[in-house]
Amino acid sequence: MAPGGKEEHWAIRDGVRKLCRDFPDAYWRRLDREEEYPRAFVDALAAAGYLAALIPEEYGGSGLGVTEAGIILEEINRSGGNAAACHAQMYVMGTLLRHASEQQKRRYLPPIARGELRLQAFAVTEPNSGSETTRLETRAERRGDRYVVNGQKIFISRVRQSDLLLLLARTTPYEELEDKTQGLSVFLVDLREVRGKLQVQPLETMMNHHTNVLYFEDVEIPAENLIGKEGRGFRYIIDGWNAERILIASEAIGDGRWFVDRATAYARERVVFGRPIGANQGVQFPIAQAYARIESADLMRFEAAWRFDAGATCGAQANMAKLLASQASWEAANVCLDTHGGYGFARDYDVERKFRETRLYTVAPVSNNLILAFLGHNILGLPRSY
Repeated sequence: MAPGGKEEHWAIRDGVRKLCRDFPDAYWRRLDREEEYPRAFVDALAAAGYLAALIPEEYGGSGLGVTEAGIILEEINRSGGNAAACHAQMYVMGTLLRHASEQQKRRYLPPIARGELRLQAFAVTEPNSGSETTRLETRAERRGDRYVVNGQKIFISRVRQSDLLLLLARTTPYEELEDKTQGLSVFLVDLREVRGKLQVQPLETMMNHHTNVLYFEDVEIPAENLIGKEGRGFRYIIDGWNAERILIASEAIGDGRWFVDRATAYARERVVFGRPIGANQGVQFPIAQAYARIESADLMRFEAAWRFDAGATCGAQANMAKLLASQASWEAANVCLDTHGGYGFARDYDVERKFRETRLYTVAPVSNNLILAFLGHNILGLPRSY
């Protein structure tokens, strides 16, 4: 049976597609134009249990794997929507499930599963460190039963729409470390308790992701909100990166299939010089090539997801899935825009919106160049390039 072809997987696809019909192109177009958060859509996903896909049943979730979570995100994007508000809550679960205390899990996971709490904000990136995560400067200093945080984060989405935020901050000065991967710690920040203390400055971007710059100035976090052991946060975050890459690949595949579907439909219907433009090889072949590359990336996505869910090593596969899917989706986006010609730039066709959204995946949450560096050094044994 083909990957993703299990009966339960088709049931998930059908369920998500049915839900997405209530949120057509016009809904997403309006949100993009008005820069609104998809509150109604997120609430509907939560009510249907899809946002709790990775939360174990004992905490009120669905107890599904990354394979199923990826299918959910893929179908959202293939429907014409944008799953950005959903994927963070899914992959952040890994850090909580693997490294949080039982008390923390009991306190937070059930209300997250019920949709009563939102965990959709993840604060790692900083202006001065970029992708060099071990050089983060934001400090969390222990003072009695609290940590006091000072520093700045950038490109942090959905802070104002979330109740909880996962924060990576420095607890040991960089210069005092022999192992530079140590000295960073993960905290679960209750945003409801730091409103007015944490400064949130909106950052305008080309996608409707509600992105911000965060300024921490003596923001206090209870010591009980430390996840796992102090100083081990970098390793905890890495644990979640493979899941994140698989989920991002799934979203890119959903976008790619949307582009191929739209390009194919338009090429059948658009008549120029007395025949459908899809009869011309110059139009038909690029669409077919984009389709083939999306399908190939999909196989790598399912290989990575299967290995992740089985507990097997999957770093190479997860990175390659993200790399190939983001490249294939971007190719499909350009093909779709070319197929539509001038109409591709008209907002009512939604191509330009999805075009902007899918461009992100080649750059974030990790640049494809860093993935190539990882594969070259760690898989192929080539000299380290950074």
